[in-house]
Parts: sequence; C-alpha cells; structure tokens
Amino acid sequence: MNIVCVGGGPAGLYFGLLMKKRHPDYAVTVVERNRASDTFGWGVVFSDQTLGHLAGADEESARAILQSFNHWDAIDVHFKGRTVSSGGHGFCGIGRKRLLNILQERGAALGVRLAFEHEVRDDAALARQYGADLVVACDGVNSAVRQRHADVFQPELEQRHCRFVWLGTRRKFDAFTFAFEETEHGWFQAHAYQYDGDTSTFIVETPEETWRAAGLETMSQEQALAFCERLFARYLDGQPLMANASHLRGSAMWIRFPRIACRHWVHRLRLEQAGAVREVPVVLMGDAAHTAHFSIGSGTKLALEDAIELARCLDDPALPMDAALARYEELRRVEVLKLQSAARNSMEWFENVRRYTALEAEQFAYSLLTRSQRLSHENLRLRDPDYVAGFERWFAARAAAQAGLPAPQDATPPMFTPYKVRGVLLKNRVIVSPMAQYSAVEGTVGDFHLAHLGARALGGAALVMAEMTCVSSDARITPGCPGLYTPAHTAAWRRIVDFVHANSDAKIGVQLGHAGAKGSTRPMWDGIDLPLEEGNWPLVSASEQQYLQGVSQLARAATPDDLERIRDDFVRATLAARDAGFDWLELHCAHGYLLSSFISPLTNRRQDAYGGSLENRCRYPLEVFAAIRAAWPQALPISVRLSAHDWVEGGITPDDAVAIARLFKAAGADMIDCSSGQVSKQEKPVYGRMFQTPFADRIRNEAGIPTIAVGAIYEADHVNGIVSAGRADLCAVARPHLANPAWTLNEAARIGYTGAAWPRQYRAGKLQLERNLERERQLQAASSGLSPQQLAARLLEG
Repeated sequence: MNIVCVGGGPAGLYFGLLMKKRHPDYAVTVVERNRASDTFGWGVVFSDQTLGHLAGADEESARAILQSFNHWDAIDVHFKGRTVSSGGHGFCGIGRKRLLNILQERGAALGVRLAFEHEVRDDAALARQYGADLVVACDGVNSAVRQRHADVFQPELEQRHCRFVWLGTRRKFDAFTFAFEETEHGWFQAHAYQYDGDTSTFIVETPEETWRAAGLETMSQEQALAFCERLFARYLDGQPLMANASHLRGSAMWIRFPRIACRHWVHRLRLEQAGAVREVPVVLMGDAAHTAHFSIGSGTKLALEDAIELARCLDDPALPMDAALARYEELRRVEVLKLQSAARNSMEWFENVRRYTALEAEQFAYSLLTRSQRLSHENLRLRDPDYVAGFERWFAARAAAQAGLPAPQDATPPMFTPYKVRGVLLKNRVIVSPMAQYSAVEGTVGDFHLAHLGARALGGAALVMAEMTCVSSDARITPGCPGLYTPAHTAAWRRIVDFVHANSDAKIGVQLGHAGAKGSTRPMWDGIDLPLEEGNWPLVSASEQQYLQGVSQLARAATPDDLERIRDDFVRATLAARDAGFDWLELHCAHGYLLSSFISPLTNRRQDAYGGSLENRCRYPLEVFAAIRAAWPQALPISVRLSAHDWVEGGITPDDAVAIARLFKAAGADMIDCSSGQVSKQEKPVYGRMFQTPFADRIRNEAGIPTIAVGAIYEADHVNGIVSAGRADLCAVARPHLANPAWTLNEAARIGYTGAAWPRQYRAGKLQLERNLERERQLQAASSGLSPQQLAARLLEG
C-alpha cells in the first residue's frame, strides 16, 4: 500500500510510523508545509492513561517520550489570594518540539519518508504525484483538505468566546497551576505547567469583551507580554513571558478556540490517470476532524489515539479498505464525542469564570476540578483522600452554620449535610421529585398515595414532594390527577401529611399547577398526552393551541375573567395546602402547562399586557406567585419549577431562564426547580447523566437564587458532586425513587456512610445492608488488587 499523510504534526507522524512498523513494505510519506524545526505552542499534556495507550502501540517511541516528560500529580488553584491544592491527577508534560522530534526520528528509522516545506493545495494532485492508495488528512485546525471537500465532510466550526495566547516561561511550576486575577475590566486566568527541565507553558485566557476592554486588541506583542507579566507577576517569580511566534502582531497572537466537528470523516477522490479512473480514499484525523478544548489537554491525545485506531482498523485482515475506514470512523466518533462533551463543559466553565467568583476558594476550586463532569466526588477521593476529607469538613461546617446547627463531629458527605429554607430545616440534600401517579379519584388521594409518599418519607430523603396537584377540576391533566379544590381533598391530604410527620423526620411538600392545553388526557399507561375518549372538559392556554397537532383538544386563549378565576383558584389551593399541613409549596411553571404556556414564546402569542416581551410573558405567572406568596405562611418556602430550555429554536433558552429566575427571585421565590422541555413536541433534548444540572448551575450562580437540580441524577456520587461544586443546593431524584423508596438510605450504605438515620423499625436492616455491602467491597477489592475505597471510586468512574 502507498500511504500519504498530509500534515507532519503528531497525528501524521505517529500514524506513519505505526503503519511502517507493521508493514515495512508499505510506502509511507508524511508531507509537511513547514520546516522540520518549526513548531508552534510550547508544551503538551498527556494523562497516565494516554501514556499506556502509546506504550501499547509502539514501545520504543513511548519510552523516548516518557524519558522526556515532566511528571506531576498535583493541581494548584490560586484564587483571591488563596491556594487550594489536590493531588493524584497523574499528568505529564512534554515540549511540542521534542515530541515532534521523537516521532520524526522514530518514523525515519522505520523508513517513513518525511517531506518538509511541501505546501499541499490540491490533494488530488498529491495523490497522483505519490501514486497514493490512501490519503490521510491530518493538516490541523485549518485543514485545507477539509475545506476543499467541505461539501462531503460537512464540518461544523464554532469560534468560541474567549481569547487566549500560548506563551512560555522559565518559571518552573511544581503542579499544574490555574491562576485567576481580577482586573477593572474582568477576570483573566492562566493555565501553567512545566514540560521540561527549565520551561513551562503559560496560557493566558479571558473573555473577548474583557480582552477588548483591557486594550489588548491594539497592543503590540511586547506590550501584551508586559501586560500579562504585570497581571501574573506573583506567580512568575520575576521570570519573563516568552512568545514563540515573534512575527505576529499583538492582536494576532491572541486567538479564539475553534470547536470543530465533522459529520463525515471519509471522502473518495476520483482520479483520472493515463485514461483510467481510480478512487482514492481520503480520511480525516486529529484536529482536521475534531477539536477539544486545551483546558483538558486533549487535542494531541485525540490525534494520537486516532492514529492508533486507524492503524489497527487498516491492519485487520477481515476488513477491506472501505470497511476499515468506516470502522475507524465509527469507533473514534464515539470516543471523540465523549471527550468533546467533557471538553465543552470545561471550556464553558472557563468562558464563564465570573459566574463562579462569588464562591469561596474551597468551592471555587472544587467546581474547577469537576468542571468537565468526568471527575466525580469519589474519583477525587480515590486520587487524594486527604483533599476530599478536608473539603468535606469545610463543607459540612459551612452547611451546619447555614442551618443554624453545630458543626458535625463525624465525617459527613455533602449529600447528607443539612439545609435550611426560611423556617424549614431539611436533614439532607435529597428530594423525592414530584411524579405523577394518576391514581386519585375525583381529585381525592387515597391509600395508594399514603403508601407511595409514606414509604418514600421513611426512605431517607429530606423532602417528599407530592405530584402536581391541580387547583380546579378543569386544571387536571387526567381524571386521575389529585386536587386541592374541595374540603374532601384537604382532609385526604392532611391524612398523608400527618402520617409523614408522625412517622418520619422528612418534610412534605405539594406542587400546585394547572394543566392548560395539556389537560383532559388519558393516564400515561393508556396513551400519554392523548385526549380522553369521552368526558373531556374545556381547555384554556395563554394562546389558542393544540399540543399534539391534529390530535389534542383545541385550547382557547384565556380571557381576563379566566385569568382572575384561575389566580383565585391557586390562592384557594394554597390555603388548602396550608390547612393540610404541608411544609413546602411549589408553583409549577414548566412543561407546557398553563403558567409555562405564558412564559414560552412558542405558546404565547398574545397581544395584550401578558404577551410579547419576556417580562410581559412572565407577568401572569408572577401575579399568581405574588397571590400565593401572600396567602402562604411566611415561615414556609415556595419554590418555582421552570422549563429552563424548550429545546426548540425560538423557544426559551438557558439565557432566558436566568432572566426568568431573577424575576421570580425579586418576587420572593425561595428556590428555582430547574427542569426543561415538554413545552413542544418539536423538542430535541440532549440527554445524558445530570443533563439538566447545568441549568441549575447557571441560575444559581448568575441569578443568585438557590436551585434544585433534577434529571438523570441516580447516584450519591452525582448528588455529592452537584452540591459540593455549588451547581445546586438540593437534588430532586425521580425514577430511582420509583424503583426503590429507600434510595437515599441505600446510597448512604453503598458509599460507606453509616450516619444516615433509619426508622427505628428498620434499623436491623440497616446493619445487615451495611455489612453485606462492606463484604462485597472487600471481596471485589481482593480479586482486583485495589482497596475497597479505590474499587468503589473505580466503579463509580464507570
């Protein structure tokens, strides 16, 4: 086979040497437009895991790379005059030039032809010149091959929001260092790490608007370096900063990160030679196919792992060329998407540093360490148990002070710390999320609800939320939905509330709502959102709408009289909830129900004072909120559930959600319960573990109001990480509580926390569960060679 690689960076060089090593008879050529000695950037970073992959692919080059590495385990976070350190992270740094030299030398020794100062403008001409059977395009972020065939590869390119500059310094850093400095124009951050015996990479990053406000756009390179030296002087110990692109003007040295993803990675060139036509495949690799933000050090890692996988697929005798390339794309696309997702989380964290600057240094650093959501609470414990123990002591003391309690004497995971809202003290951070059961009779709850909510109150959660409870008979979603609009309803609820209070230390809350255009439907198991076959009632919404086009009943636009009546219904239900003894009230303004239909522009087309601008669309829900807040006891909290993202173009966005949360905060809301979607059937949500937590994070830290995170939260590790990082104050867990009413107690035992209080009737079960789980950990640890703590963290890591 005759292979030509376009681009002499790590991807092309490594793939070339791997193929030549496996097939000495292949002709492998690497074409590079720069000179052999040219390189841009300073050092690159690999994790210990990546080093293992390199050693498995080519031990000789891996050995040379290892001998050139500077290794460190610690991360130091400098913030507001404080330094927070954590260890066990296992990273290595190497100079980019040294890495390229190693790969060049290894490739040349194996017989790879290296052609420098060769600009490739036409890959078809290149393929003809070398008689190529395969062209590998690894020509970087600005890939000419990708651009030439953009109609086939279909790249998506997104220029991100920060400006950054890649610098070097003779200052040696003992740890991977993140330093944050505030100026009158905004925040700057540095990412610094040592990569050889006397040199460190020093990346300076800041949002575009801060960069412009600071005047960096018009500074010369010398002025910009002096600016950065002054700003980060306390970390440089008198050492200057160095640029390795001296030809660039000051503004040109500052770049924006391009996030690249290609829909397709393989193209077939049709070449005419000597009257014959042949097809030559062109495949993308490395930054030509995808990028991942430098804040998780993944660009070179991805490129090298691309090379390993492409070589492996081409070496499979069972796969012809087309199948091998398809297999490579299939396998790598999955891994790249995972890393790009983590890199996006990390990138967005650094783009929005200002969001987190109100946090104390301990929590700011924790938020930074877990920003990608790949590193969890138990992963951190595995890496550095002392750091996590110290953080947990700090968090527990802070939580106790917030709740008006003495600091605990024993180690307490963040999930099990108390939290106080107005006069309500919650024993931990777990809520049983409101989940529709469709089991009421004419709005009256009965034995099923007593067993359902009572069991979960006994199961360890701090707060049990009853399902959406309707404020009138025509506010119901289905005939099986509960209500609070007759004295019988109040009495039935009081029976359940009294049971929870008498038999558990949990609090119980109720969510009040009105179905709007999504009412008069069948229970979920008979066809979700489908209208009743008979006995339908009239529907109202913000504007005339049909939730399921051509299927749902048509809802008319609410009149001023309707709005007054419905507001009064909410007040009546609030007073009934007070009489029933509920501890907590939630106003349902999400999921396309009536109040949500006012907020979303997808469902609100009104021309009066309740339509148009965001403020106008929120006017009626805020009027309802003000009315129920006045009726509800001042010592008891009210939360508001919002759809923070409609997942439809033209609908509510996370930016809007922050503004909406600010309006409810100003009106007196205590917390925002951050859900999303279900406003339109055109929605295209992006699911994943904790997929709605970023909405809670933004609202909490931008709007400055406590939040509840909800959505695919199913492990103690999730809850610990969310509340520790300040992404939310409470976590609502739904489906896991359907499967296991005692989910909270079970998770406590699973992570080895014995301090959770069990009902005295069940304490014998507690002891047995803890013993059994500890025995399982010991047995699995013995078979794996890990300690029980290491094994638990490894399992949680997935």
